[in-house]
Amino acid sequence: MSDIVLEEKAGFLWITLNRPEVRNALSRDVNTKLADIAADIDQRDDLRGVVITGAGDKAFCAGADLKERKGVSAAETAPYVNAIAAAIESIAALKQPTICLMNGSAYGGGLELAMACDFRILVEGAEVGLTEVKLGIMPGAGGTVRMPRLIGEARAKELIMLGRRIPAARALEIGLVHQVVPRDKLRAAVDGLIAELAACAPVSVTSAKASIERSYGKGLEESLSIEHECYERTLFTEDRDEGLAAFAEGRPPRYQGR
Repeated sequence: MSDIVLEEKAGFLWITLNRPEVRNALSRDVNTKLADIAADIDQRDDLRGVVITGAGDKAFCAGADLKERKGVSAAETAPYVNAIAAAIESIAALKQPTICLMNGSAYGGGLELAMACDFRILVEGAEVGLTEVKLGIMPGAGGTVRMPRLIGEARAKELIMLGRRIPAARALEIGLVHQVVPRDKLRAAVDGLIAELAACAPVSVTSAKASIERSYGKGLEESLSIEHECYERTLFTEDRDEGLAAFAEGRPPRYQGR
């Protein structure tokens, strides 16, 4: 049985972490495969987006595989952690919009993986947290960087430095996730988001994502220059002409990603 399952539906690639017996923990093999999958996605212009989820109903991802990590020597620890960080960064770097369908709780590297995605939908009853300080370590795959950007420095310090776990409702309240839905509504929530993305021009979406991410934290002048550069990518596309024509004709646009 593969520890990652891939399925392509209507232009979206679904990546399922398939290790429910260990709460979809990130093993060496999983990290390597995630990075390889991301490298393949990066070469494709036909994909509209990516959905990442986990198998089972207990957890989206429990983070690093602690049983595997127990056998890692001190000398091997840095490369081991770096591999997790590299896998997560490869997902964060994707040009396509990414959706994390959090079918259960997420801790440590699992939450870091979710935060590397553009959209996060969490199931009711789950909880999330960066709990590394309770294990004698700290987040090392983007957690201390991305969480403050998402929820602010003060709240991030509270969660990270105290290793707190919070319920789904609180995660939604502070903006750590975009939606919290009952388990039987998870698929409908993702399908709705996919439909919204599909109604937008692909080049426009990827260009807007690039502008947001490249300009974040930079000065105003540099940020505006980046936005202008990204905007120019949309000017001479067939989709731009289609969007204008559809608006004039009062019909839904038929975007092709060209």
